[in-house]
Formats: sequence, structure tokens, C-alpha cells
Amino acid sequence: MTNQQDRVLIFDTTLRDGEQSPGATMTLAQKLEISETLDRMGVDIIEAGFPNASPGDFAAVREVSANVEDAVVCALARSVSDDIDRAGEALAGARNPRIHTFIATSPIHMQHKLQMSPEDVLEAIRSAVTRARSLTDNVQWSPEDGTRSEHDFLCRAVETALKAGATTINIPDTVGYTVPNESADIIRMLRERVPGIENAVISTHCHNDLGMAVANSLAAVNAGARQIECTINGLGERAGNAALEEVVMAMRVRNDVMPYQTRIDSSRIMHVSRMVSEATQFPVQFNKAIVGKNAFAHEAGIHQDGMLKNAGTYEIMRPEDVGIAKTNLVMGKHSGRAALREKLAELGYRVGTNRLNDVFAKYKALADKKREVFEDDLIALMQSSASEDANEYLRLRSVSVSCGTNREAFAELGLTVDGEHREVSATGDGPLDAAFSAVKKVFPHSARLSQYHVNAVTEGTDAQATASIRLVEDGRIVVGQAADTDTIQASVLAYVNALNSLASRRQKRAPGAV
Repeated sequence: MTNQQDRVLIFDTTLRDGEQSPGATMTLAQKLEISETLDRMGVDIIEAGFPNASPGDFAAVREVSANVEDAVVCALARSVSDDIDRAGEALAGARNPRIHTFIATSPIHMQHKLQMSPEDVLEAIRSAVTRARSLTDNVQWSPEDGTRSEHDFLCRAVETALKAGATTINIPDTVGYTVPNESADIIRMLRERVPGIENAVISTHCHNDLGMAVANSLAAVNAGARQIECTINGLGERAGNAALEEVVMAMRVRNDVMPYQTRIDSSRIMHVSRMVSEATQFPVQFNKAIVGKNAFAHEAGIHQDGMLKNAGTYEIMRPEDVGIAKTNLVMGKHSGRAALREKLAELGYRVGTNRLNDVFAKYKALADKKREVFEDDLIALMQSSASEDANEYLRLRSVSVSCGTNREAFAELGLTVDGEHREVSATGDGPLDAAFSAVKKVFPHSARLSQYHVNAVTEGTDAQATASIRLVEDGRIVVGQAADTDTIQASVLAYVNALNSLASRRQKRAPGAV
């Protein structure tokens, strides 16, 4: 039976800290879908955004608050009255609201960023937590850059927050600086030295700059923390945050040495991973733990032999434990809508009739080009379909390129621009340069191509290519992704998708912290 001593709360900040990843902005509809999925899978606290950062963040927190049924909905606020009041306003419709307020406590942050004395910081903590507590009885406080704070001052700051009414104390490793034994020592030190901390939940929030976010989070739990802040796929600023799927499955698989429990329905992990990847257009690396394409793949002969005899020889968890189906329906050009719907459901996609009809048409076109359509093909198809449908200002209708040794590349494109069909051509240094130049004729811009990746989704010469493009213009970052068996067409589609995002991108909100 689970008790308070072995129960670990899962605080998901994908919608707030995760969205601070450059280029990872999500629409309101996507945030609602993700938050509802997190709620159903058993996440305890969902940090929905930073309401005072932008009208869009305020709307997201308000709508998530109205839709989430079981989880606590949390809003971030600096130690500023306007932030706290705005957070309270956004959370007004939440069944279980929490305000999360923070201020930096490390010497380097207080001196150079805040330009405040330690005493001024303590007064800001007292004032902010008191104001937040007047709006809700569930208040979380964080010392930004807590792991680089002086221990004596950190203890004073935590004690100040507790006396003002904080019910959760979160210790952020804001810059991913700490190591596991140090992470544990900080939690032990606070438990030993701070009066009243036994009445609060201690939380840990670790960034992955040195690749130790998950290890640091689990070390903190071993030392007495009972809340982990994390994100789906480890999404987050710079190198990201502790990955929800990794901390949850680590505690489940190694429950012998980490005897802690969560409420997470792990069978939903793969579904929400793909949902977040699709929404942000941040692909999951193939060898990513738990949710990567290769996480349950075995190629070496000795591994395959062991797997055939007993899956436990090389798999420490079952694929179905994280939502990967054991069975494999072979999909081809003769497969119908019912088979496609069932296969998509296996992969975590719930599609209505209209969406199914649209995807089915694209599936049939793909199946005509390939002898067999694999799971990864379908995932790429769904991600590409969502990206194409997101905006309609630019739409690629046709592309034709010619190139060769000792000749200039030439591209002809058929484009719909704001509802008007256009035919355009251009030359360039290679077929892609020519095609991109043709697009730029009808959509002039100053965006710089900062990243361009093409990956084969499956094996074989008929494999789909997934193209990902990142553009930067005036500090704004947008991404585009598309898949097609024609690499050139996939690349141009991804470019067009990125430009659509650029056209519709609203003013970038102010970034949060912690």
C-alpha cells in the first residue's frame, strides 16, 4: 500500500518550461490536448504557463484550468505583485489551483541579474508568498539557481517562504550544475536545518546541461524530496529538463532500490511523447531512453537470439508498459480505413472521421509508392499531416527540379499563396537552393536557415524522408517538418511549413525562469 513516505508527486512543466525551448511554441489547442492527456495519465500537477508573460500564456492557463479535472493546475509568477495577481486571475476556474512564485538566491544572480541585497531578496520572498497565499492555499516557492546558492542563505530563504505560507518548496538546479550526491546533500541539509520544512513537500527541478537531470532528481528523492518537476521527452531550455518518462520508469523498474510510487499510467507514455513531439516539431532522438525509436529495437545477432529465447535477456521493461503495442498489423496498399484507424490507435493517435479520411487519402498515396507501410511511416505521416494542416497561407501544390554535373539547378513550383495559385521558378546552387529561392519569390523574408535535417524513416530505397527545418528571423525561431518518399518534396514542404509558422507567429512572449 502506498503511503506519504513512498509517494512521489509528478509535476509536469512541459507547457511552461518545455515551451521555453527555442522554437517549441505550442498552440492553445495543442496545450489543451496535451494537458488533458497528462491529466488522464495521472500527472499530479500540471504547470500550464506563466500568465503575465503574454496574453497567449494567460489564455492557456485559464483554458487548461477550466478543462483539467483531477490534476492541480499551476501558474508561474515572479516575486512581483502583478505576476501573482495575474496568476490568480488565470487560475480562477481551476478545481485545484496552485501559484508557483520564485526569485533567485545565488550570489551571481542576486548581484548581476537582480541587483538586490540578500535582505531585499528575503523581503521579496516574504511579500510574494504572502500575496500568493491570499489567493490560494496551495503555494509553491522556488529559489532560482538554488543549487549554486550559499547554504546558510538558502536555509534562511526557505524558512522565510515557509513562514509566509508556502506549502511546497522546490529546489531548482536552474543551470544543470549539480551532481547526484550534491543534489541529495542539499535536500538532506534543508531537512535537517530548516524549522517547519517537515510540514511542506520538498520538490526537485533539474536541468540537463551535464546530462544528469534524471540522476539528480532521483538522488533528491532518495534524500527526502517527494515531488519531481519534469517534462515529456525532457523538453526544456538549453539541454532540457529531467524527462518524465525516465524518472517514472526508473522508479518502476528499479523499485527494489528506489521504493517509491507514482500515479502515472505508464501505458500512455508513448502516446503523449508523440503528441508533444508533433506539437513542438521537436523530433525524439532515436536512442532516447524509453520513447526513442530504438529503445526497444535489437539488431545485434546475439541480442536477437537472446530475445527470441526470453525477452528479459535484453529488455528490462516490456514495450507495452510504455504504450508500445506488441502486435504488428502489416499495412499495405490494400489496407482499409478500419485497419488504419486501429493501427493509429495502437500508436496513440485518436482520430475522428474527418481527420481519418484526410489521413487515409495520404496513406493510400504513400502505400502506392511503398510495398509495406511501417509504424514509423505512419508516425511521420501523422506529424507531417498536422504540420501541413496548421496554416494555409502558403501551400505547395507541385515541385519539379532539374540539376546535374556542369549545369545550374532549376526548380519550378506550383504554390497557393493566400488562396491564389502561383507558378514560379528559380535557379540556384543545387536543387534545394533553387526550390527555396522560388518560394522566396512569392514570400520574401529575411529568415536565416539555422538547421536542416533529413532522415530516412525506414529502410530501403522507397523509404520516406522526414525533413526538419529551423528558421530564425529577428530573434524568432520557427520550425517546419514534412515527410515524403521524395526527399526534395519533403524538404520544400518542411520549408513552406516553417514559413507558414513565421507568417502567423505572434509576438514572442517574455521568457520565464526557474
